[in-house]
Amino acid sequence: MSGEKNIRVSVIQGRAVYLDLERTLTKTAALTEAAARNGSRLVCFGETWLPGYPAWLDHCPDAGRWDHPPVKQVFEQLRDNSITVDGREAARLGQLAADCKIAIVIGINERVDSGPGHGTLYNTLLTFGPEGRLLNHHRKLVPTYTERMVWGEGDGRGLAAAAIGGVRVGGLVCWEHWMPLARQALHTSGEHLHVAAWPTVHEMHQVASRHYAFEGRCFVLAVGLIMTAGDLPSLLPRPEHLADDNALVLRGGSAIFGPTGQYVCGPVFDQEATLTADLDLGEIDREQMTLDVSGHYFRPDIFELKVHDRSQE
Repeated sequence: MSGEKNIRVSVIQGRAVYLDLERTLTKTAALTEAAARNGSRLVCFGETWLPGYPAWLDHCPDAGRWDHPPVKQVFEQLRDNSITVDGREAARLGQLAADCKIAIVIGINERVDSGPGHGTLYNTLLTFGPEGRLLNHHRKLVPTYTERMVWGEGDGRGLAAAAIGGVRVGGLVCWEHWMPLARQALHTSGEHLHVAAWPTVHEMHQVASRHYAFEGRCFVLAVGLIMTAGDLPSLLPRPEHLADDNALVLRGGSAIFGPTGQYVCGPVFDQEATLTADLDLGEIDREQMTLDVSGHYFRPDIFELKVHDRSQE
């Protein structure tokens, strides 16, 4: 991507093969290969795409019961189908990026198998460069509400954009987009492209994504997921309004926004889709004349931000 002013990108609004890591990896490869054939230089997937977002925490009435065997079994399935960053599945993602010569930003359930944090799951966003190297490893800083039942708190090491040629790519997960200092840390790292990973991009998530683009003077790729009631774990009862297997639990809503907050592509709801757009990075330079929150609109003589970017390990 070095020196490019124009870049084609793809946002994958997909339906994971829920709690089935192997089959979802296969689907990931097919979608990535299709995006690469279409000329995209970057492809992104939504929050915990591998092996799916734990929507059962909010939609299954028994999810919060103490010492409830079915919930423990569902959590076991989630752990068994999660990824270790130094493991085989992550290596496959890196190889996929290299084979397709495409950058990949992808949400995963991360499992730690040894050392500090052993046994913990994290809501993680991984960025692979087109040579296959892992360029960024970001763990969601604060799991939101019921998510704290399954994920640990992340650290600051991934709060920066990764340089992919001449293009800087960053990302945050879900409600991190309402953490002002997290946003500022990413803005300061000089993002051109920002991946906003959500389970579904409903109205307020659209607002947060558009605001991020305007504030950061960058392009925002807001990625949502598709999930049906039939994907919810069969071990847990469903509420009456989700009795139909085809009822949508997560509706997508993916979109691409430009540096003035304008819609470039989307939003698309209620279906699997690949959103592709050709982005003019020169628009970032033009719009920074008006607002640059890490430059002439920053005032470092008044405000100071220090990020502790070391790993928890």
